[in-house]
Amino acid sequence: MYDWANSSYSLVIGTAIFPIYYAAVMEGADKWTFPFFWGEISTTAAYTFAVAASFLTISVFTPYLSALAELAGNKKSFMRAFIWTGAAACAGMFFFTSDVLWWGLLSPYIASLCFSGSLVFYNSYLPEIAPTEQQDALSAKGFALGYLGSSLVLIVALFCIQNPAWFGIEGAGLITRCSFVVVGLWWFGWGEYALTRLPDGQHAGGMVKEKGWIPAAYQRLFDVVSKFRNMPGATRFLLGFFFASAGVQTVILIASLFGTKALGLETGALITTILLIQFVGILGSWLFSKLSQTLGNVKALILSAALWVVICAMAYFIQNESQFYALGAAVGLVLGGIQSLARSSFSKLLPTEGEHVTYFSFYDIAEKLATVFGMVAIGWMETRTGDLRLSAALLSVFFLMAVVFWSGVKMEQKLPPLTE
Repeated sequence: MYDWANSSYSLVIGTAIFPIYYAAVMEGADKWTFPFFWGEISTTAAYTFAVAASFLTISVFTPYLSALAELAGNKKSFMRAFIWTGAAACAGMFFFTSDVLWWGLLSPYIASLCFSGSLVFYNSYLPEIAPTEQQDALSAKGFALGYLGSSLVLIVALFCIQNPAWFGIEGAGLITRCSFVVVGLWWFGWGEYALTRLPDGQHAGGMVKEKGWIPAAYQRLFDVVSKFRNMPGATRFLLGFFFASAGVQTVILIASLFGTKALGLETGALITTILLIQFVGILGSWLFSKLSQTLGNVKALILSAALWVVICAMAYFIQNESQFYALGAAVGLVLGGIQSLARSSFSKLLPTEGEHVTYFSFYDIAEKLATVFGMVAIGWMETRTGDLRLSAALLSVFFLMAVVFWSGVKMEQKLPPLTE
């Protein structure tokens, strides 16, 4: 149910509505650049940098926070703090207008940071609340509920935005701002429901009183790194996940831009494609959880990445709206599969006993740094060539690298537990 809670943020705020509203506000204020060090950058680049900065920030701090939470046995408190702050930042986007342009950068920075931070603690519950044989299905169910819940919020928001007369209002601006409040309340309310159902964290042990919390937390980080170094399969899995995430997250973030710049599609067609991806993603999550039972996790992941290679290659050649819809359906099918299966596969590599937050913080780091890497690579490619279609070829390479690294992973191995 926490997938159900947080996915409305990633769809409505991260992908569909807020970026469009942000661009409209900046255009309406005749604001095209922001000061940046000794020069200026476009408002679009400033927004991209703000989101990327949130990924980098959380990548620096979550390993330490996760180790601290394990030692104190209060990871639920950390998760709750991220949920409350992130939901407040979403609701606070209501106040982003042409009078406070800086809030259009700070609020998504805070919300994105908290969204990512909460997932580290949330994902670590998977090996604790489900036995190994149920983890694929449970992870898939979470992603499926996330796709469904976020789609429902988006559909209702779009109906209201397109029909402001229902509320006796002229123009869609106020209704759009209210949708951000709804996302914040949805995230907060369902997040609290999930927290009441999840077990409390365990004291992981390992802290010497004379040393204090800070040195003990850093020592725990070093212990986790040593475990990864002694198990090549885990390292190869994370490397494969890094390249797969670079491809997946970049596709999510540039899909609308690709449709606009490469195909000249209207906003309505882009939103339709986004919803199509969401609903087909429900089927993809379920399908690949079933495939993992037949093929095993590694082979199912390799199949998913290989299909991504084909889809990205096809993206280079599409020419019209109908082909874009078909490509969106294909993306949804493999998107749900690779995301849910990667989470449960990593969970199966972890020790059966003990806390898992610190381990999952490295999983989160791989995803966030991969997102930054993918976006920078695509931006560089377009800058050098002026052709966004070539980004599809580069994304194919990312997924091919994931296939190469995952081919050497054996799921029978498990990381040893951290010493108490």
